[in-house]
Amino acid sequence: MRTAAAEGLALYQAEVYSFLCARLGGESDAHEVFAQVSEDLWRGIAGFAWRCSFRTWLYTLARHAAIRFERSPANQAARRLELSRAGELAAVERSRTRPYLRTDVKDRFAALRSALTPDEQSLLVLRIDRGLSWPEVSRILHDDADPDEASMTRHTAALRQRFRQLKQRLHEMARAEGLLDVDS
Repeated sequence: MRTAAAEGLALYQAEVYSFLCARLGGESDAHEVFAQVSEDLWRGIAGFAWRCSFRTWLYTLARHAAIRFERSPANQAARRLELSRAGELAAVERSRTRPYLRTDVKDRFAALRSALTPDEQSLLVLRIDRGLSWPEVSRILHDDADPDEASMTRHTAALRQRFRQLKQRLHEMARAEGLLDVDS
C-alpha cells in the first residue's frame, strides 16, 4: 500500500504543490504544508477506502493541511517579521522569470486573483486550472470527511452557485481595472 502511495504522490506532487502555492501565496509556505500533506498521506493511507479517486483524496489532504497551517497563530502574517533582504531576494527571483511570461495584463489578473479568499482561490484552481469535475471539487472542499450522497449533492450545487458568483465578481473587477471592455 505504501508503494502505491509513493507512486501516487510522485504522480501528483507538482500539481498539488502548485495548488498549495496558489492557496498560500508563496513557495516557502507551500513547501512546509506539502511536507505535512506527505506525512498525512503516510499516516492515513491504511484508512483510504477508495470512496473517491486518489487524486481527489490527495487534494483534500492538501486543503486540510493548508487550513491547519493558516489557523496556526505562528503562521499568521501579522506575526511574521519581514526579512531585511526579502525585497532583494524577490527582485533576483523575478529577474529569473522569462520575459514573455511577465506581462502587465497577466500581472494585473494575478493581482485580482490574489485578492480573493483562500477558499475562492482553491475553487478556481481546482475547477479551472486542474479541470476537476464538480463532484471531485465538492469532495475536496467539503468540510465533512465522509459526507453522505445528499450532503454531496447540496454542497456541489452550492459550489456551482458560488462559482457563478465568483466569475461575475472577477468579471466586474477586471472591467473596473480596465482589463476588459465595458461592452464585454
